[in-house]
Amino acid sequence: MNYKILIILNLFFAFTSCKNNTTETKKAEETKTEEMTTTELNLTDAQIKAIDLQLGSFEYKNLTTTLKINGKLSLPPQHQAEVSILNGGVVKSIAVEEGQFVNAGKTLAIIANSEVIQLQQDYLENSANLTYLEKEYQRQKTLRDEDINAGKTYQQAQRELEIAQAKKQTLKSRLAQLGINASNLSPNNVASNIAITAPISGYIQHINLSIGKYADANAVLFEIVDNRYLHLDLKVFEKDLHKIKEGQQILFSDANDITHSHPATIFAINKAFEPNEQAVLVHAKINETTETLLPGMYVEARVKIDNTKAMALPTDAIVSNGDEHYIFIQISKNTFKEIRVNIGAADMGYTEVIPIDEVGQTDKVVVKGAYYLLSELTKGSGEE
Repeated sequence: MNYKILIILNLFFAFTSCKNNTTETKKAEETKTEEMTTTELNLTDAQIKAIDLQLGSFEYKNLTTTLKINGKLSLPPQHQAEVSILNGGVVKSIAVEEGQFVNAGKTLAIIANSEVIQLQQDYLENSANLTYLEKEYQRQKTLRDEDINAGKTYQQAQRELEIAQAKKQTLKSRLAQLGINASNLSPNNVASNIAITAPISGYIQHINLSIGKYADANAVLFEIVDNRYLHLDLKVFEKDLHKIKEGQQILFSDANDITHSHPATIFAINKAFEPNEQAVLVHAKINETTETLLPGMYVEARVKIDNTKAMALPTDAIVSNGDEHYIFIQISKNTFKEIRVNIGAADMGYTEVIPIDEVGQTDKVVVKGAYYLLSELTKGSGEE
């Protein structure tokens, strides 16, 4: 009797153990299957049509590596001017308007000044006196050569002549600074006004005077800028400085309008860091003429570093989830698999891809609709 009971108990425990092992094996297989399928997604024909899913292939592309840097437009000092006068006067007329382009030498305004008349009279009087002193010097020189007069008289005549000559040059230079040609002066031809002229070609930026108002000496009356010579001042930080060299090509855009790009070329690199920051100013010449760019505008620029041939996909084929990047390949008509990738250079709508998960170079890749697949896959895995 006891023998039969023992047999029954052994059979019971063996059956229970076998049942538990079967259950655990089944659960492990289900878990394994679930792990294998969390990167795969099935779509219906209707879904594929609704998102206009499109397939493509890996391509080898020549991609340009670029460095993104920021800066602003500046104008070299030799292409901007602040116009003033040495002698103040009353404004008689203004010949230009703000925003107008003028050539160097163009009359900007007329100023009336009584001191200018006196300066011209001083020049004419000195010229007349100089004529007399030149004759007197020649007379004294002749007398000295003939031993008729003392050398002291000759020296006095020479000194007076030299003083008059120096004064003439000084007066001539002062008149030239006022725009008056001393060679054209005569007692019947004395200018009563000063013409203020443009020292450079460019656009009238500001006009700081009005007709009838007294213009002070050395006050800034006009500001002129020649935006045809704008260039870029770009800040390159220490870690990227080794990538920059003269002659590199740049594409830049206004920070407020990144849809329009302009070409430029690096022509100079500063040899010291900017104050209080580990950045060096890099200067680039703009390669085209445009009236839409102005001094002081902030810009975003991309410097072409080098070219590389790499396996690439259209940028829209690559999706991101956090810091990780993925693509989707087709493994059957309606089934797609998520593949982890690293990304590299991006250029002209293509991005270099380096697969982390195994993938074949001939596999078909989703190039349109990848974000929908990522959304559905994330939804299915319970992530948000």
